[in-house]
Amino acid sequence: MSETVLPGEHAVLEVVSPDGARRYVRVMQSPFLIGRGAETGNHLQLSDRRISRNCAAIVIEANRYYMEDRGQRRGLFINGEKVESRELLNGDVVTFGLEDSYEILFRLSSGSGEESIPRLLTRIEHITSSEPNGGGLRKLNLLLEATSLLHSQLPLDLVLGTMLDHAVSVTDADRGLLLEADPAGALRVKLARRSGGLRLPPESLTPSQTAIQLALRQHSPVITEDLAQADMDLQAAQSIVAQRLRAVVVIPLWAMTRANTQESLVNVKRGEFLGVLYLDSRRPTAFSKLDRQILDALAADAASILDNARLVERERERQRLEQEINIARDILQALLPRNFPNTPNCCVTGVNFPCLSVGGDYFDVFPLSDGRTAFVIADVSGKGLGAAILTTMLQGALSGMTLGTDPARVFNHVNRFLCDHSEVGRYATVFFGLLDHDGHLEFINAGHPSPFLIRRGMAEEAFTEGSFPVGLVPEAQYTAACLKLEPGDTLVLFTDGVTEAMDPDEQLFGAPRLRQLLTGQPECPLEHLQKCVLEAVENFTRGARQADDLTLLIVRYRATAALATTDRDVPSSVSDSSSAAPASVSSRSAASS
Repeated sequence: MSETVLPGEHAVLEVVSPDGARRYVRVMQSPFLIGRGAETGNHLQLSDRRISRNCAAIVIEANRYYMEDRGQRRGLFINGEKVESRELLNGDVVTFGLEDSYEILFRLSSGSGEESIPRLLTRIEHITSSEPNGGGLRKLNLLLEATSLLHSQLPLDLVLGTMLDHAVSVTDADRGLLLEADPAGALRVKLARRSGGLRLPPESLTPSQTAIQLALRQHSPVITEDLAQADMDLQAAQSIVAQRLRAVVVIPLWAMTRANTQESLVNVKRGEFLGVLYLDSRRPTAFSKLDRQILDALAADAASILDNARLVERERERQRLEQEINIARDILQALLPRNFPNTPNCCVTGVNFPCLSVGGDYFDVFPLSDGRTAFVIADVSGKGLGAAILTTMLQGALSGMTLGTDPARVFNHVNRFLCDHSEVGRYATVFFGLLDHDGHLEFINAGHPSPFLIRRGMAEEAFTEGSFPVGLVPEAQYTAACLKLEPGDTLVLFTDGVTEAMDPDEQLFGAPRLRQLLTGQPECPLEHLQKCVLEAVENFTRGARQADDLTLLIVRYRATAALATTDRDVPSSVSDSSSAAPASVSSRSAASS
């Protein structure tokens, strides 16, 4: 089927990511392709390796939308039911046979007002000829003008204001209000007009709360042709008496869900409450049956515009948050070492793959003025921006050791600071090491998984002693321990994103598997060792989505005399070492972000 652009369609996909983020995508092509990656021309790209590249498609036929399975390996589901091909209805939920993956909510953003126009035209043909002064034709013009605004590019307030003017004119009302519901359901005046298209200060009007509450209680419009003959509660309402009102129109506005085009606005199935269209007059106003139908159509259009406006606002908010997250991600990436120091006593490589756009893992390597090399790896509790903020704070505090500050004093200070600000609700596991030319390693382990020490082909957890994570226990005291390294000893530091990586059956990669992988490794270049670990984790997980960041830092001690023969071990930058990772890992990192 060839691709066709369909202007004027109002199908919107609300795409819910595994982390809860939402975005909104219009369906503007047929077929509209859905799948992983862009290589197959997908219009909606889902970053989950378990979703097929050729996954699904939305096809439009005779103004109906159909979802087709195009090869999703675990099946395509609509409202929990597995389907090959099925018509999409407003509010349908599409999933992909995965518990922790994307959900797509199908929404038809246009209400029933536009669809009611042909029926109104038929009625007007039989009425306009008998109405004096062409009243029916005038009202038809107003209706068509108002409906055409749905597809205009004019500012939202101008569109709604024009529609409110039309409603006032159609009913011969004195005043009109558009009241919008806030997230708690409370109503506030969004626009106010009087006859003749004149604007009114919203605070100058006091709509009848009695009439509004009556319309909301009965979930249907309140239209009084003459309040003198209305219900006693309406007649006695304080605002109606004080303002000497004789006619009131209150039409609740609802987002439409699975509307039946053969029903009136009053009877269709309603969704979210959007607000109220309110009109009143000090003169009795005779509403014909046609007037009420036109009001219904105008109200449906107003509801549709408000509903679309909310989608636009949510999309703008999503884009704003995404921009802020991108800024945070760029800052965090910029703080990672771009070039590892070329020191005579060690060589280093490392990589970081956040499971979300921004993560709570980081590592750093920096030389001290006394010739020692400092290295650190940390894992902040939680994910997202909160973890990222604490990550940058920790990195700034620990980098202060370049000024000669004692590491234990720094750790004790950071721990007290975080515990004194417990409302932050974050802590971090940290492993910090200082390595000199003679192989003396001074280290502090603050609740972090023990790095593996590879010595003569054997991998052991040599750093099990330590204290609590920083920011968790106010009374914790941090002291440095020492270990003597031999030339060729290799330290493999990692976060729990390595050992707690899970396969599709939720089995953990585990420290024993990592030890077995590292045991027997020859003194190969560090980039090769890093690649072996990343490939092993990737092969084990088999594309299962991971819930934690993955960070790896590898440090090898070498005696000064061995420098000439081991220069090949020194990677030039983080980006170089990242390129050594298998393509599948790189794509997983991109998908996770």
